[in-house]
Amino acid sequence: MKYFEILSKSDVEQIHEASLQVMGRVGLDIYYPPALKLLSMAGARVDGNRVFFSKKLVETQIKKAPEQFFLHARNPENNVIVGGENALFLPANCPPFVSDLDEGRRYGTLADYENFVKLTGHSKNLDMSSNILIEPSDIPVEQRNVKMLYATMKNTDKCFMGGALGRAGADETMKMVAMLFGIEEKKMPEKARVISIPCSLTPLKYDELMLECLVTYAQAGQPVIVNSLAIAGATAPATLAGTVVVENSEILAGIVIAQLVREGTPVVYGGASTSADMRTGALSVGAPEMALNNIMTAQMARYYKIPSRAVGALTEAKKVGSQSAYESMMNLTSAVSCGLNIILHAAGSLESINCMSYEKFIIDDEMCGMAKRIKRGVNVTTETLGLEAIKDVGPGGHFLAHAHTFQHFRTESFMPQLGNRTSFDTWKKSNDKDMAQKASQEWKRILSEYTPPELPPDVDADLKSYIQSI
Repeated sequence: MKYFEILSKSDVEQIHEASLQVMGRVGLDIYYPPALKLLSMAGARVDGNRVFFSKKLVETQIKKAPEQFFLHARNPENNVIVGGENALFLPANCPPFVSDLDEGRRYGTLADYENFVKLTGHSKNLDMSSNILIEPSDIPVEQRNVKMLYATMKNTDKCFMGGALGRAGADETMKMVAMLFGIEEKKMPEKARVISIPCSLTPLKYDELMLECLVTYAQAGQPVIVNSLAIAGATAPATLAGTVVVENSEILAGIVIAQLVREGTPVVYGGASTSADMRTGALSVGAPEMALNNIMTAQMARYYKIPSRAVGALTEAKKVGSQSAYESMMNLTSAVSCGLNIILHAAGSLESINCMSYEKFIIDDEMCGMAKRIKRGVNVTTETLGLEAIKDVGPGGHFLAHAHTFQHFRTESFMPQLGNRTSFDTWKKSNDKDMAQKASQEWKRILSEYTPPELPPDVDADLKSYIQSI
């Protein structure tokens, strides 16, 4: 499909050149000595923690990143390609709270985490699992990463994101992924098996924890989503053009470091910027500026020939309803129409990613199916043009019983499970429940029927033994 774009070729080049000026004249603060050493050895000017990147350094290193790469799952049927024409959908990441119609809003637990992994594993529309579907508040901080990783490995055989909190989280991830795949850690660079999301500290900084993560993944040859969330009017200029310059500068700096650690490290260009609500100063993920940034992120990533990541079904809404629907679908539609490769936060998020809703997860999952249908576009061939069928039916006829209809309707038309397409009278007689009530029934049904893909007993034992040692 052709992608929706808002930046001209000249606009993209101006953003690139402006970013190089920021990187070369203003510089970025890098709070990680090994990264400072790498950058200095590569020719960057280093003054304390401030690093000034030359145009040559940036443009040389970003060319080393692959245009696309395979990410391998423990079930090869769930392997995915990151980049190219592919759009991968992942659920929300990092909310501390959960909610459902029965118990309301509360802090998340490990049981909730496991439930959302199972819902992800069951989904036909979500391609991967995120790293922190919710923060399990009932687990000590020092054990959360390994417990979440184990819950993910145990309850789905799809690809997944790994720990991003410092070297400790990254090291734990590498050890457990090696166990899952039955390989030695030193063989991790042979294939991409797990992906993480180290983030910049906007504006124009990287802290030690995120760079430890980035470097550790790159050393192991594992992909990273180099991510920036700049907030127009707060941590970036109020103009979206200025905001994307800050975002771009931070992402390019992270990509440079990844390539200096290990040439050819798979990276994803991760843009999650939006505006601040200038009445409150709060992040506005349900604003049209979020959708606009999705589109600019995809365009800048294509310019650099690197896979892209931005956001899906994000909303400011505090409960499932009209606001959560229209803001989420706006972001999802922008994500698929502009050609993003990884769409994070595609299901479940309320309150600017502060809460994961069971009901919204189910509703968003159906919306992801609709978005994927839009992404698939229209296939124009001699067969799909249907000239013979049109000739057979002729004026005044109908196609309901024609063989051409039976041959194509299942793949051509999206069929909702929650949405109601019946007539008003039929709907009224059926005493149909509202969307949230139907979604509540559905997530409970899925969890009651879901059977996790079995881990090999020896792998399960090794993982449990390692977790007990933490």
